[in-house]
Amino acid sequence: MRIALIAHHVAPLRPPFVGGVESFTWYLARWLAGRGHRVRLYAPPGTEVPGVDVRPLRLDAGLSDAARQDVSMPPGRFMDAHHAYLETVMELAASTEHDVVHSNTLHYLPIALGSLVGTPMVTTLHTPPTPWLESALRAAVRCGSPPALVAVSRATRDAWRSVTGPVPVVHNGVDTAAWRPGPGGGGAVWCGRIVPEKAPHLAIDACRRAGVPLRLAGPIIDRAYWDREIAPRVGIDAEHVGHLDHDALQAELGRARVAVVSPAWDEPFGLVAAEAMACGTPVAGFARGGLVRLVGRHGGRLVAPGDVPALARAIDAAAALDRAAVRRHVERTASLDVMGRAYERLYAATIGSGAAAVRPPAPVEDLAAHRVRRGRAVRPLPVTAT
Repeated sequence: MRIALIAHHVAPLRPPFVGGVESFTWYLARWLAGRGHRVRLYAPPGTEVPGVDVRPLRLDAGLSDAARQDVSMPPGRFMDAHHAYLETVMELAASTEHDVVHSNTLHYLPIALGSLVGTPMVTTLHTPPTPWLESALRAAVRCGSPPALVAVSRATRDAWRSVTGPVPVVHNGVDTAAWRPGPGGGGAVWCGRIVPEKAPHLAIDACRRAGVPLRLAGPIIDRAYWDREIAPRVGIDAEHVGHLDHDALQAELGRARVAVVSPAWDEPFGLVAAEAMACGTPVAGFARGGLVRLVGRHGGRLVAPGDVPALARAIDAAAALDRAAVRRHVERTASLDVMGRAYERLYAATIGSGAAAVRPPAPVEDLAAHRVRRGRAVRPLPVTAT
């Protein structure tokens, strides 16, 4: 197939990744190219993906001084992203080079203008509803041109249901060849963007309560949050090791006895948890969003959101799980191959239908998710006095 992928505009797609959307798009593009598909990727300058034709997003509106001085001028970064996606969609609308377009941006314009593109188009919902994207989707549905959508988890699908109705689910996947099993036996590790919604301060508190040293890995995105909540907590048993490249992060996850995830929001999927489990490292965390189904009964132990004492107990319970079984759980449910093949089928269904909103020919929902009954994916630990 001839596939055009549209990436999010915030950061270049190259390791180490700023976030899960960038990692997802990079791995999917590389996997599709490796399968022999012709892939063109519209992405921020600096993006590098082996075997993929990268077209840099033009993140410079190039406005005249007169336009910039107008009283209606919005922030420059907003206009730059607006221009980049406007130009990309107009280029795709004028092109017959692709069989399918797959949008992975959180920007509203590819949805708002998607009906102008003659090529069949698929959009992945990577997050819960955001104002701009929800507005575009509501308008598309009301105007009779609903896009073909897929969600990264049941939790994300359910969050969008009032706007989109039911949509298929394809879980994100991790490259199990790149995320290799490690020996474990060390302390705990927390990975991700250091921002309030990821709440690493709660991970520090839980690990300290459990008596397990913690290593924090990830970029400091919100400096005020760092100064307020993280800096006062770091010490000999809680260390920030920086924003690591793939090899260093893989080594950290492989050495850890447990990976801690502490979201203060409903994680759309939980890619960090999947990467940890691919290294054989069980997960202890809060049962929020996509993590519930991703981790399940076999990948770790999840507890009620925000319950730090319960998370401390979950750290000990998860560390006792069999690492080989944790690895097998990811291979079976959230590998890159499982995800990629599901998207191949979804592309084929979209191309074959000729319609905007399609359903895949096979139950994509369960290809990348372990089959467990709703309500059985999490085993909260009993709450006891501490």
